[in-house]
Amino acid sequence: RHVIVCGHYGCGGVVAATDNRRHGLIDHWLEPIRDTARAHATELDAVEDAVARIDRLCELSVIAQVKRVAETPIVLDAWNRGQDLTVFGLVYSLEDGLLRDLRCERSSPRA
Repeated sequence: RHVIVCGHYGCGGVVAATDNRRHGLIDHWLEPIRDTARAHATELDAVEDAVARIDRLCELSVIAQVKRVAETPIVLDAWNRGQDLTVFGLVYSLEDGLLRDLRCERSSPRA
């Protein structure tokens, strides 16, 4: 009934996606983060603190992943069958051990 997409602040993958370098095989997995960073460049560029900028990109990446999971055939088929299913987006803080709900859940198909 519950699918959780969970990222974490200070994510090394997010940092790697923003350093303008090639990383080999993992570049395939980093590209969606790069796409998210490009889509939100104006917002991210306005964040002066580098740590806060990476943390915001972590949040934006989770939000984008929730959308992608909600568009998968498995989830769409479950909703079409009337199953009660919600995809949630959370981000974990390594500093304080708290989970933060990004309030981007999906519980039905959206256009």
